[in-house]
Amino acid sequence: MLTGAGLLAAGCSSATAGTPGSGEQAQAPRLNPRSWESVRAQFPLTRRYAHFSAFMLASHPAPVTAAIKRFRDGLDTEPQQYGLGMADFQYSDTVRKALAGYIGAKPEEIALTDSTTMGIGLVYRGLRLRAGDEVVTTEHEFYSTHESLRLRAQADGVVVRTVKLYDDPATVSADELVGRIRSAITAKTRVVAVSWVYSSTGLKLPVEQVSAAVAEANAGRDEEDRVLLCVDGVHGFAAEDATMRDLGCDFFMTGTHKWLFGPRGTGFVWGRPGAWARFQPVVPSFSMPAFTGWLTGRPPNGAPGDLATPGGYHSFEHRWALAEAVKFHQSIGLARVAARIRAQTDQLKDGLARLSHVRLVTPRSAGLSAGIICCAVDGLEPEAVVQKLAAEHRISAAETPYRESFVRFGPSIVTNPQEVERAVRAMARLA
Repeated sequence: MLTGAGLLAAGCSSATAGTPGSGEQAQAPRLNPRSWESVRAQFPLTRRYAHFSAFMLASHPAPVTAAIKRFRDGLDTEPQQYGLGMADFQYSDTVRKALAGYIGAKPEEIALTDSTTMGIGLVYRGLRLRAGDEVVTTEHEFYSTHESLRLRAQADGVVVRTVKLYDDPATVSADELVGRIRSAITAKTRVVAVSWVYSSTGLKLPVEQVSAAVAEANAGRDEEDRVLLCVDGVHGFAAEDATMRDLGCDFFMTGTHKWLFGPRGTGFVWGRPGAWARFQPVVPSFSMPAFTGWLTGRPPNGAPGDLATPGGYHSFEHRWALAEAVKFHQSIGLARVAARIRAQTDQLKDGLARLSHVRLVTPRSAGLSAGIICCAVDGLEPEAVVQKLAAEHRISAAETPYRESFVRFGPSIVTNPQEVERAVRAMARLA
């Protein structure tokens, strides 16, 4: 099996451009990455609505749809060409290389997952922690983090301490956010579990400053006692232009079907090499090093990203098409995408702030916000606001799935300034 793996992978090398049995491809509009209208035309989203919740369950742009179809057709018509799953070694390696270039990392530092939640669960279950070790997190995290940490604490006595980052997200300062995390770290703390952008309020945590505070706490500590900064990055990834070096965290978990508009059911975990050294894989990997270890009776010796990637059979046509989503964004330009989102969020926040019956929850500062904007409307529940926007104004928004719920907008590369103004006018009519 191992001897033939290289031959099988080589035999599949031609399938990326023309997968066997791929058949006719739908004609997509030609992309001009310098034109935002051309970028928008890559998406099959109906023009009847302004899509301010498109990041929730992303529509696929034409190049991603075409890649999914090529792989799916090949798997359906000539599955033998994929040789006992060996093609996954090659295609997943291509995906890792694409992601590594996108985030400024190395391919071997990346584990592939099916979602942010899968990545969060893997990291918090796999970290080598002892009974009594502390994990500091915040009360603002999404369910996936809170539940993963609860299950870990239940399993082996890890202590989870939850802090409140802010009283009012609209007025909080970066110093206050960082200070509350700094003051929560003790000699027993081994992990700080936070989010880059909080989907409950739209607040963006200054992760770079949090990283500096964690580095201060780590001064003089032995490697195994260092505090690891773990970040749920899903609502900053592809909405902000930042690399892993910029953020300075130890682990970064994200899905790719939101702001990147990647294939649904895809995600990844990035880890610093020293952080991976404190991780024990949770699900058996289907990587070559893992199989080699099994066949030879030795512990696997391979890249940490490979060994941390859960094995089994996945929606391979989606996973393998992820490289095309990265390529699509890179063709537009990461800085241009981030600037486009920033311009629209500033425009929408400015417009909402002028409405006396609307309370803006998300900070006005660009340093403390990203692509998500949350607000409340006097006299109306968020659900009613979302329904009125859709039914009466053809504005697609959402409500936040938290105990305290707000109306949520997400300007992106599928919206434009005219639609932002249309959203502001629609909100004005709710007075």
